[in-house]
Amino acid sequence: MKVRENGMQDFAVARRAMVDSQLRPEGVIDAGVINAMASVPREEFVPAAAQAVAYGDRPIALGNGRAMPSPAVTGRWLSALAPRRGEKALIVGSGSGYSAALLEALGLEVTALESDASPRIAAAPQVGSIKAVTGDLAAGHRAGAPYDIILIDGAVDRVPDAIAGQLIEGGRLATAINDRGVSRLVIGRNVGGRIAFQTIVDADVAPLPGFAQPAAFVF
Repeated sequence: MKVRENGMQDFAVARRAMVDSQLRPEGVIDAGVINAMASVPREEFVPAAAQAVAYGDRPIALGNGRAMPSPAVTGRWLSALAPRRGEKALIVGSGSGYSAALLEALGLEVTALESDASPRIAAAPQVGSIKAVTGDLAAGHRAGAPYDIILIDGAVDRVPDAIAGQLIEGGRLATAINDRGVSRLVIGRNVGGRIAFQTIVDADVAPLPGFAQPAAFVF
């Protein structure tokens, strides 16, 4: 990363490089998503020790087995969700709040759900009007439903019916599904109370706790 004469890292340059070298090559070309990711200071949403690599193309550990997805993963999700100003969004497993901040910058009404046991980053800024709530991640946040979009910000074995049921008709849901050791980014739309998922791309995404597929009973 470029370093200024005063020794400070030039994060603005790093953001522009992220857009040009990571987002656009991965097909992230939505103008709103690009503008949000080029302006929201990602370095403020990672642990202090990881700020130097905040714009790298790898997940960033947050502690307790949790990790922030790479910029390309977040960009692919947001592009697939096609968020529109004024919509209601739920982030499940919001971590340090980066994805929530991006959606807030895009003009959405955002609820950010985390578990009581989640890693907390004291330096993470309070952003706009984001509503931060705690609870069982797999249960979603019914009090704020229905939502136009839901982002499960991590890899899961399955999408619980409780969360799927909190989407409006025609609402979109994005996450990563664990499939025999491979995490696949997916996007789905609620049609008639059912969500059919389409794979976007395989990617390295850390799992979220509480979404494991129950083991099949064996005699």
